[in-house]
Amino acid sequence: MPKDSLLIGNLRIIVCSLLLLSVLCSCAEKVIEPPQDLIAKDKMIEILYDLALVNAANATNPKALKDNSVEIMPYLFEKHQIDSVQFTESDLYYASMPLEYENIYETILKRLEVQVEEVEKARKTITENARKNADKVRDSLKKIGQKSRNPVLSRTESNDEQ
Repeated sequence: MPKDSLLIGNLRIIVCSLLLLSVLCSCAEKVIEPPQDLIAKDKMIEILYDLALVNAANATNPKALKDNSVEIMPYLFEKHQIDSVQFTESDLYYASMPLEYENIYETILKRLEVQVEEVEKARKTITENARKNADKVRDSLKKIGQKSRNPVLSRTESNDEQ
């Protein structure tokens, strides 16, 4: 009996492995043929990155885009010199390959994270510089206030005025 249960356990492992392998292979399989004017992967990453930035700007301050008459998709199409059909077909093609599409979005996410870190670093530097400048101004004002309270300086200043 132990041999039978061991054999059944091994068969289960083999069947599960084959199922997993077939699922992974089907995810990498090209379901859709690439369009004739397929946007290269690197350029698609650039377009989707810009799309993420513009959408974030629109979510944060939609009035800014509206005041400047910026429509998101026409802006991106013009910037990257593509048309809506080319973008849609290329996006559909990459989306038909889940592993490839995930890789594209992971690249975009990493790039956005780097951008956020740079902005935070710049913000921290600006804040520190502003604080240092405010401290310098405060120290200068204290020195001026101390000079005017000093009786010796006050007499000298009043003698100078006469």
